[in-house]
Amino acid sequence: MTQPAIRPALAVDRAAIVALLDAARLPTADLEQSPIEFLVADDADALVGVVGIERHGDSGLLRSLVVQPAMKGSGLGTQLVRALEARARAAGVVRLVLLTQTAAPFFARLGYATIDRDDAPSAVRDSAEFRSICPASATCMAVAL
Repeated sequence: MTQPAIRPALAVDRAAIVALLDAARLPTADLEQSPIEFLVADDADALVGVVGIERHGDSGLLRSLVVQPAMKGSGLGTQLVRALEARARAAGVVRLVLLTQTAAPFFARLGYATIDRDDAPSAVRDSAEFRSICPASATCMAVAL
């Protein structure tokens, strides 16, 4: 099996991205209002993964990492995160922050450390994801790029 190509999302990918997020029970309500840039894993006939970033100055909010169940354990999630980190770094982002209810061990293996929500950059804390979408019980993590 060939590895899916990771590329920036196109407008035609929107419905497939929403379907992936919905299937993973991740928020989609703010996709129209939030400045999220997505990378997708394209398996020629279908999108099998997605990850997004909201840039806030030199900080970024990593959002919406999803890998189709059939691709779990293939390393695709790690590849998506590393590709996002590289693009963010090239765009001048120096720190990525995320909120998760289920994936803290995965992100810890990638070097992300748990932080207090109050220690996230103020611009990130002002995002809809922080203010109202992700519950207060979510683990906040960060990594320096």
